Amino acid sequence: MPDDVWLVAGLGNPGPGYAAHRHNVGQMALDVLAERLGARFSRHKTNTQLAEARLGPGLAKLVLVKPNSFMNLSGGPVSSAAKFFGLGVDRLIVLHDELDIPFDTVKLKVGGGHGGHNGLRDIQAAFGTPEFARVRIGIGRPPGRQDPADFVLSPFAKAEREALPSLLSDAADATEDLIREGLLAAQQRHHAPR
Repeated sequence: MPDDVWLVAGLGNPGPGYAAHRHNVGQMALDVLAERLGARFSRHKTNTQLAEARLGPGLAKLVLVKPNSFMNLSGGPVSSAAKFFGLGVDRLIVLHDELDIPFDTVKLKVGGGHGGHNGLRDIQAAFGTPEFARVRIGIGRPPGRQDPADFVLSPFAKAEREALPSLLSDAADATEDLIREGLLAAQQRHHAPR
């Protein structure tokens, strides 16, 4: 296996009933990346929807996965895919929704806590470490006193839906930049004020 292979996991809940929820924005961004690279998802024995693609001729190979499990059980399918392809945690990038970042903002980091995000918590438990790269896709805080658990399992508001394609494109760009240029250069590009 060449050493320039990356496992890119988009988090969300399975099934059409959840597809448009804020919690599924990681999978939405992964779909944008897959479409861009001409990759098609199919069921894989690692309990994922999986697609393989290259960033370009002679460039990094990406293994794109969407767990078939619910969000809070993401660790099993993601770690199974990593084992199947012989990839360590240093080759894992997780795309996920982030309450602590304003909507329409993308941030990148490696390691850190899970911030109450059950998908991240389960992946950390499965790999035994939090030291993996994350593309954090801002969905903002819930309005008023709405429970965050209800907020993430609700669809985007109309104004958000209009801005969503741009946000998903930014998240796909950030993922590509992270792989091509490394964390620091990607952070400098995507964390700069617009």
